[in-house]
Amino acid sequence: MPSFDIVSKVDTQTLDNAVNTVKKEITTRFDFKDSHVNMELNKKDLSLNVEVESEMKLTQVIDVLISRTMRHGLDATIYDLSKEPYQSGKVVKKEIPIRNGIKQEDAKKIVKLIKDSGVKVQAAIMDDIVRVTGKKIDDLQEVIQKTKEANLGIPLQYTNMKS
Repeated sequence: MPSFDIVSKVDTQTLDNAVNTVKKEITTRFDFKDSHVNMELNKKDLSLNVEVESEMKLTQVIDVLISRTMRHGLDATIYDLSKEPYQSGKVVKKEIPIRNGIKQEDAKKIVKLIKDSGVKVQAAIMDDIVRVTGKKIDDLQEVIQKTKEANLGIPLQYTNMKS
């Protein structure tokens, strides 16, 4: 029986390359000359710590970060930008968690979306993976298309296609 997995994984090496590219670009930009900018990628916790002088510069750094991430082939929605920046002395700090894996609530949303679509497939949640099985590969491709069209706010990849 044909099946595939819906996952949300981030390639940490590509992410590290994107962050290093952002660091290089920030150091060479004229508007950041003599400014305090510190970016640290924590690969263990999968979070990015940004430290700048003002909130305006923070938004500029985040814009550069998102554009460079997309150029490296990663989805811009891997960054959870919902946390507010906070003032710490003379600098503004922001911790940006990186989404890796599908949370239980998001997995339930995906399964509900698949069931509501009316396609004759079965979807099962397995930890941070949603496995979809069906009788026809065309049905599975229709499910892939439907999940791509639905804006779920998380980056999705489709792996392990078996027929």
